[in-house]
Amino acid sequence: MRTPLPLLGIAAQLPFSTPPKFNPYNTLDALSPVDLAGLERPSAALPNIAGDLAFVTVSKYDFEKEKFNQTLVVFPVESTFTSAEVPLPKGGEAFWLTGTTLAHVVEGENDNLELYALEVRGSYNSATTSDGPLKISSEGTLIGTFPTKTASNFKYNPHSRHLVFADNVYEDFDLDGVKERDKEWSSRGTSAMVYDSTPVRFWDFWVGPKKGALFSVPLYMLPDHTWYMGREFFSPLKESSHHTPVELASDDFHVSATQIIYTAKDPALPDAWHTRQNIYIVDIRGATKSRQLTSGKQGSTHNPVFNHQGDKVAWIEIDEDGIEGSRAKIVIYDLKANVRYTLTQHWDRSVQSITFNKEGTFIYFTAGDHAKVKVFYLPVPPTPPYSTTDPVLDDLYTKPTELTSTGAVTGIHTMYTGRLLFSRSSLTSPNDAYLIQHLPRYLSDLTQPSEGVAKSLKGDLSKISGFTEAALRRKWLHPGEEFYFTGANDKKIHGWAFKPRGWKEGDKKKWPVVLMIHGGPQSAWLDDWSTRWNQNVFTGKGYFVICINPTGSTTFGQELTDAITEDWGGKPFVDLINGWTYALEKYPEIDADRAVGAGASWGGYAINWIQSNPEFGFNFKALVCHDGVFDTRYSGLSTDVPFLFNGEWGGRPWEEKNKKLSEKFSPSNFVHKWSTPELIIHSSKDYRLPETEGITAFHALQQLGVPSRLVVFPNENHWILNPGNSIAWHDEVFRWIDQFIGENSTNVEEI
Repeated sequence: MRTPLPLLGIAAQLPFSTPPKFNPYNTLDALSPVDLAGLERPSAALPNIAGDLAFVTVSKYDFEKEKFNQTLVVFPVESTFTSAEVPLPKGGEAFWLTGTTLAHVVEGENDNLELYALEVRGSYNSATTSDGPLKISSEGTLIGTFPTKTASNFKYNPHSRHLVFADNVYEDFDLDGVKERDKEWSSRGTSAMVYDSTPVRFWDFWVGPKKGALFSVPLYMLPDHTWYMGREFFSPLKESSHHTPVELASDDFHVSATQIIYTAKDPALPDAWHTRQNIYIVDIRGATKSRQLTSGKQGSTHNPVFNHQGDKVAWIEIDEDGIEGSRAKIVIYDLKANVRYTLTQHWDRSVQSITFNKEGTFIYFTAGDHAKVKVFYLPVPPTPPYSTTDPVLDDLYTKPTELTSTGAVTGIHTMYTGRLLFSRSSLTSPNDAYLIQHLPRYLSDLTQPSEGVAKSLKGDLSKISGFTEAALRRKWLHPGEEFYFTGANDKKIHGWAFKPRGWKEGDKKKWPVVLMIHGGPQSAWLDDWSTRWNQNVFTGKGYFVICINPTGSTTFGQELTDAITEDWGGKPFVDLINGWTYALEKYPEIDADRAVGAGASWGGYAINWIQSNPEFGFNFKALVCHDGVFDTRYSGLSTDVPFLFNGEWGGRPWEEKNKKLSEKFSPSNFVHKWSTPELIIHSSKDYRLPETEGITAFHALQQLGVPSRLVVFPNENHWILNPGNSIAWHDEVFRWIDQFIGENSTNVEEI
């Protein structure tokens, strides 16, 4: 039986109540792996054109049917309407057509996709003199069909009267011929995949004959208020032979009234060895050839956007080809002046997403900062006289204003009259929608603010949804305590501490502890919600959790991020050792004799490197390694992204610097020192770090006679995504940890 979604029906009032503050003296239930897997998963909120309504899709796993159920939820941004929901039994993708019409793309009966219009209506309740409940039409009106069932990433600009989307096609870019070519491919009489060049596979799939491309089709409302969708699908990228979205991205193109801006791999460079992507602009129907806007000297590019006026575009650009950990900057291109300039050249943070305000006078963006993902803005400066990566700009244009200070923000959308809608998660909550009002709209608001405007340069923030509050209200969710200590080269290093369920101030009880080590390595433990490494699932089991952001971590400045390159086994471990020592001193309730280390990806490398260096002195009773690195030279040759290892290890695996660094820092060279019990988890569809990395480490442990266990997930990639597998993953991890440091383990001493 499907579990009903709490706080989503027409009885749900917005804004929702806020959850009670964390109180360690309350008797709260544990957040179990089953709770985590079965919790509602709201998408980022998407507002309509008017900015008075927004929608999310909420996914919830059905354990009996072993599938996700999706629900479309529409709620008011600013009104007294109550929210409405409609189930989406076939899933699909939704987007706004008008202020009250949603498009829903869903798989049809003829091996294709169908486009439906769903009407959203509200009513006025005269009895209460207020707005009544919203209603969504349960059965949509069919508008048209697509030739395949693989189209995605739909973007509709009502001024363009065209719908733009992505699909995978063969080298002829013929969308109508894809199904016939698919039949020919599947009946070719062999399963062989043949390659004359790289890449061979990416993430969790083998590279086949099809690649991503963009298409457009006329879509508009007729005078009788019915919708018209054309039958001819235009292929704007056909003449250029560009392919986008790039790999797994979904933010690789944007649409104005007449044009498409997109990013694509540089066609002159081999994909597997380079990350360079160029930004191009093309007519929405492909009537003109694509024009390149980037310099051709950069690395990857992401999130290209038009301003509302269509005369400027912006994108996120990484400086270095092949080095994905480099700083990500905002680049603006003035289409009228044909001038390109870098806006955040001297700001020491990496930008993640961008959008212009409706007036085109400000640019809003998200960026990681001190283990949070925050919202910032800058006014758009006057266009320089020539293209430059380092324009001379006043401080007004180079020092971002911070709008949020906690959590991890995603999906920012600007609306008229100085409003911003976004979604934000935290260590204690999945995504919810937030609204900021009364933001500055013009430069004069900053340079000559009135008394009213001066008070609202950071706007007024309010939470307008609470999708999982009821489910989490009685759960032990520690928000994490932040601490700093001195690491390698006297750098200030950040860490988190999470206290176990049942912990009380002044309690003399000693608690077992897990040190979690993040992947990347250019990543960080953030103030965000995770369905994979959720610290509060561990605290619910009675474990203290310590998370450290060592050298290589993001959000603390580019110098710290870059410092791990060619030093995987060096400075990060000075930080981890110092941070571990600091945590044990700061939190005397931790039982240092009952400690486990756990990590994934680079964190898995770190676990194997700790295994290789008992002199580090962590005194772990057991280790957990998920999708980790065992042999660095082998990883550099077997991974789907060899450029990553080439950049991190000073060259290709057979070159001298790489060989010397691997000899120094590869765990495979120090197996003779391994002695700590280790659980190894790996997945067969992990092409980032193939499963043989885990198998070889397990074989080594077995031959050494070290207690060890290997868990393999044949249908998972670098992450564990299936909820059933997630529960099994947690069961294996806790079984292993409990065996060595749990209440009934042989390592437990009387307290």
